[in-house]
Amino acid sequence: MKLIYHIIIRLSIVLSIVLAIWAVFFYMRMIDEINDETDDSLEDYSEQIIMRQLAGEEMPSESNNSNNQYYLKEITAVEAQSKPHIHYIDSMIYIPLKRETEPARILTTVYRDENGKYYELVVAIPTIEKKDLKEAILYWMIFLYFGLLFCILLINVWIYHQSNRPLHKLLAWLNRYKIGKENTPLNNDTGITEFKRLNEAVVKSMQRSEEVFEEQKLFIGNASHEIQTPLAVCRNRLENLMEDESLTETQLEELSKTLQTLEQITRLNKTLLLLSKIENRQFPGTHHIELNSIIKKNINDYQEVYAHMNVEVEIRESGIFKVIMNETLADILVNNIIKNAFVHNIANGKIVIEISPSKLVIKNSGQEFALDSQLIFKRFHQGNKKPESSGLGLALIKSICDLEKLHISYAFENNFHRFEISR
Repeated sequence: MKLIYHIIIRLSIVLSIVLAIWAVFFYMRMIDEINDETDDSLEDYSEQIIMRQLAGEEMPSESNNSNNQYYLKEITAVEAQSKPHIHYIDSMIYIPLKRETEPARILTTVYRDENGKYYELVVAIPTIEKKDLKEAILYWMIFLYFGLLFCILLINVWIYHQSNRPLHKLLAWLNRYKIGKENTPLNNDTGITEFKRLNEAVVKSMQRSEEVFEEQKLFIGNASHEIQTPLAVCRNRLENLMEDESLTETQLEELSKTLQTLEQITRLNKTLLLLSKIENRQFPGTHHIELNSIIKKNINDYQEVYAHMNVEVEIRESGIFKVIMNETLADILVNNIIKNAFVHNIANGKIVIEISPSKLVIKNSGQEFALDSQLIFKRFHQGNKKPESSGLGLALIKSICDLEKLHISYAFENNFHRFEISR
């Protein structure tokens, strides 16, 4: 998941929690403020009625053509002592003018006149419907939440992209960078200290990689020369020694086995060096190449070499398989995959090659069970070991395919081992 999505999710969660807490406190504070204002009105209304009653003036009607109501009654001293002198409650009252009940704030006051009589005055003033208020607050809180969230996220996304522009520029430069080739210098001016340090660290890392790459190239070249030369000398000495007529048949046989082992080591060394060169991308230059002609040439060569196996080869062409890759690697790729089909075949077996514009399929008979598709492209894996096999052929093919952005797969179908190379 991208960093911006992490920021959006976390910001949404935090904002929802903050707004929810704020809504609760806002509602409580609003109710307190409404109650304070209503209580002040109740006190004024109650005070007016009490003063009129104590002064013996005419009392207003209980509803006085408004929604405000009062009830005044005389109570005993015992009742007066058992009740609080001033008491506020929220309740529902019936409004005669509207012929319906409404929520109201009620003030109950107990007082005594100059004659020692006790009175209970209940004053009621309609107030807001708290349920409606809650619904209104909830509605506007949801509206506010999504409005704020949209604005904040929009601003954050803009700030994120503006702030991380140097990072995206650095990543794009890294994606284009190819070790061992000419690369454009990193031009990523920024005033952010962290990105400056990151730029410096990446450039230094690339410089070290270039140095290691050059050292590997030098080592591979030297190793190829230093190892191949002694191997060639040993092979020549063995061949000369085998010409000695004084050697017995047993000695000649042992020398022949040693020579075969030496040749196998030579092939193995060449293949390992080739793999190293491929992985280090030491095959510059690509061309448009048609594999059809390369396949036919290699088929003719290997049919002569393995003529004793009497392997039938069938080529089915439905188009030209064109690739853009290094010419040397194209020869190595085709050579190894065809050689693999012959080496691991059986006497009187068959090879079927299907060529189309989008893929190359090579099927060969052989052992009658599937190979492990997870291991066959690993180095030195030999499911059915052959003396002429180094165990590196398929690994070499896989490395070339990976380098040239080709896809190779294996399957076992109808007693045929099937290898497919596609773009």
